[in-house]
Parts: sequence; structure tokens; C-alpha cells
Amino acid sequence: MLRRYLILFFSIVTISLAIGQNSTSAQLKTFPDEWLGVWEGTLHIYNHQNILQSIPMSLENLRTDSADIFQWVIIYGEDKIKGKRDYILKTKDKSKGHYVVDEKNGILLDAYVLENKLISHFEVMGNQLTSIYERQEDMMIFEIIVNKSVPATVSGNIKAEGQEDIPEVKSYPIIGYQKAILTRTVSLE
Repeated sequence: MLRRYLILFFSIVTISLAIGQNSTSAQLKTFPDEWLGVWEGTLHIYNHQNILQSIPMSLENLRTDSADIFQWVIIYGEDKIKGKRDYILKTKDKSKGHYVVDEKNGILLDAYVLENKLISHFEVMGNQLTSIYERQEDMMIFEIIVNKSVPATVSGNIKAEGQEDIPEVKSYPIIGYQKAILTRTVSLE
């Protein structure tokens, strides 16, 4: 039974990679060029079903003198000085959709273009964060998913009678979610 799951899983992964390579090539023509500009909206910070806080947010994705480096400035809140995160987006391998967000303080976050999304996953202080920037029509959707690094549940890892070994599966508790719908206020395409 495990063999069937693994064959199905690897078949799906192989097909996804093949499709992803074709769509990534098409997407790379638009990233980061069609993402350039100043984007603004409201960031909603959730805990369970409740909005804990809503604050203004903006993203400035601007060209620099280098074709492989872009300004990637995020501003949270009303105070545009205190809330400013002045980052750089560096091209690591454009053919693979691999970029790096350089926070200019020793922190480098790998990010990958998949379809119309720029996705980064990292761990800090016992929490894992997944950030997703997604271009949809004339909007950019920004999401952060936060989970604890320690699993809430570990299951599987058993030998079921008459079946193949079942692999161990770890499930992590989601502890936070943030979402903003940003619209471009300055276009630089």
C-alpha cells in the first residue's frame, strides 16, 4: 500500500515539476517586471477567526542600477519611518525562479517564483513562517502563515498488518495568519 502511495506521490510531483517548468518559464518573463511599482492596502492580522489588528501596508518594488537587484521595501503602519523594512530582492537563478530577500542585517531569505507567486519559507525563534506574494489581475495578495516548529501531532510510522510500512507524518499547529490585498498606486512597468 505504501508503494502505491509513493508511486502516486512521485507521479504527481513529476507531473507538477514538468508543468511547473513550463509555467515558470512563462512566469519568469513577468517576474519581477510586472510586479514593479508601489503597492498599498491594509494588512489584517488574524488569530483564529478574529482580526486582531488592521494596519496600512505598502510594498515598493523598484529597479536599481543592476538588472539583477531590486528595491523591496515594505512599510507597516502609519509611521513610514518606524514601519519601514528596507530590503533588497536579489536574483539568485532567474531560470529556476530563485530569488533572495536580503534584509541588509545578515538575514537572507530564499524565495521562489511558482506560477504567479513569490514564496518564502523560513524558521525563526521556534516558529516557521511562509510568506506568499501573489499577483492576481491588478492586485497583489500578501499572506503570512505562522506555525510552531514543534509538531502538534505525529502519526503514521506503523506497520499495518497485511500492508506496507506507513511513513511518519508530522502536523504543525498554525498560530497566526496575516493577509493584505494590495493595489498598485504607482506603476513602473
